[in-house]
Amino acid sequence: MPILGQNQYGKAENRVVKITRDGATHHIKDLNVSVSLSGDMDEVHYSGSNAHVLPTDTTKNTVYAFAKEHGIESAEQFGIHLARHFVTSQEPIRTARIRIEEYGWERIEHTRQGAHSFVRKGQETRLTQITYDGSAWEVVSGLKDLTVMNSTDSEFWGYVKDKYTTLPEAYDRILATEVSARWRFNWTDDEGETPDWEESYEQVRQHLLQAFAETYSLSLQQTLYQMGARIIDHRDEIDEVRFSLPNKHHFLVDLEPFGLKNATEDGAVYFAADRPYGLIEATVLRDGVEPRIPVDLTNL
Repeated sequence: MPILGQNQYGKAENRVVKITRDGATHHIKDLNVSVSLSGDMDEVHYSGSNAHVLPTDTTKNTVYAFAKEHGIESAEQFGIHLARHFVTSQEPIRTARIRIEEYGWERIEHTRQGAHSFVRKGQETRLTQITYDGSAWEVVSGLKDLTVMNSTDSEFWGYVKDKYTTLPEAYDRILATEVSARWRFNWTDDEGETPDWEESYEQVRQHLLQAFAETYSLSLQQTLYQMGARIIDHRDEIDEVRFSLPNKHHFLVDLEPFGLKNATEDGAVYFAADRPYGLIEATVLRDGVEPRIPVDLTNL
């Protein structure tokens, strides 16, 4: 007889926008919340009995109710409230995984009274995943779609060459990438002090940007390591960082047919290629820590 393997269910992509009014000044939290539950669910698969099934519509309603009842202090704290609720309120549910994307908004300055006009930030999307099994927590946060560029202070030379190699060595090149990163917190139980999730995110983001900007790069791999190392060195609450960095190639345009010199020292013109692209991925860990973030970030 075939045996049921790992299974889970829930409600994906619940869009919730919470407006907090502080007098005439308003604050926005804009989240996309996905709930996934697992536990004693064999019978619903074998016989169709729903006796242990919390409807996915109920999980959706819980997301919206909790946004009102508890507010949204941070994506991480909101996910913790939800995960704890599902595991502790429903005996058949053993593990809850909450995935959240947060979309940033910034204020539009204007002369009218109050502060309640916003524009969506055109930068990264903030991410978090909270997993709870009734006794231990795992919080992995991160970001995606953060595009950065160094217009100089980057080289690429001394690499392996064979009969198929046509790429010329570069001693002054553009280095650009779209950062996708995840970092795992070492907070795992309620006895420990909870990190300041908002401050942590802002500081991690700032550290990875500073490392990108301040590293004279001989390879994107070197830059990736410096970004991760700076986070580990400066943020005690984080034990592991995983990056996926597509190399946004910029190639010098051949302008010689037009009698024009296109040299980097004079201010060059580049062709920005969107594909194919180099894809550089790696994990940076605190010494003595085992990796737990999936290698393939699409699984997180």
